[in-house]
Amino acid sequence: MEFNAAQRDINDAFLGGAPGVLASGIVWLVAGLLAYWTIPTTSLLAFFFGGMLIHPAGVALCRLGGRSGKADAENPLTGLAIESTVLLFVGLFLAWLVFQLREPWFYPTMLLVIGTRYLLFRSMYGNRTYWALGGVLIALGVVCLVTGVPLYVSALLGGGTEVLFAGYLYRRQSSR
Repeated sequence: MEFNAAQRDINDAFLGGAPGVLASGIVWLVAGLLAYWTIPTTSLLAFFFGGMLIHPAGVALCRLGGRSGKADAENPLTGLAIESTVLLFVGLFLAWLVFQLREPWFYPTMLLVIGTRYLLFRSMYGNRTYWALGGVLIALGVVCLVTGVPLYVSALLGGGTEVLFAGYLYRRQSSR
C-alpha cells in the first residue's frame, strides 16, 4: 500500500482520529475531577483504567460516525500506532515513579509523554494538527511542572485541550 493511501485509509477508518482524541480527553477530565474531589490515587487509577478504554471507546465512536474503526489489514501505518503505544506504557511507568517523589508532577509528566506520542500521529494521519496538539500538550506539561500547579489542574488542562482538538479534528474530517 502506498504511503498516502495508507494515511487516507487511517483517516477514513478512524474519522481523522477525532473519536480517540475525544475519548482520551474525557479520561483526562474525569481523572482531573477525581484529583480535585478525592485522593490522588483514585485519580491515577481512573486515568490508568480509563486509558485502557480509550481505543475501544474511540472505535465505538467511529462506528457511530459511520466509519469502520479498523484500518485495512495491509496498512503499514497500523504498526506505528501499536509501536507508539509502547512509548505510552514506558511513559506511564516513569510518571508513576515521578508520582512517588512529587505527586503533582504525575499529570505534567503524562502531558509530556502523550504530547510526544501525538507528534507521531502526524505521520499516521498526514495531518499537521497532531504536531500542534502534541506541541500544546508538551508546552502545558512544561508550564505545569515549572509553576507547580496542583495535580488536578494539569489533568483538566490536558483533557480540555484534547476535547477542543477533537472538535477541530472532527470538523476538519467531516468537511472532506
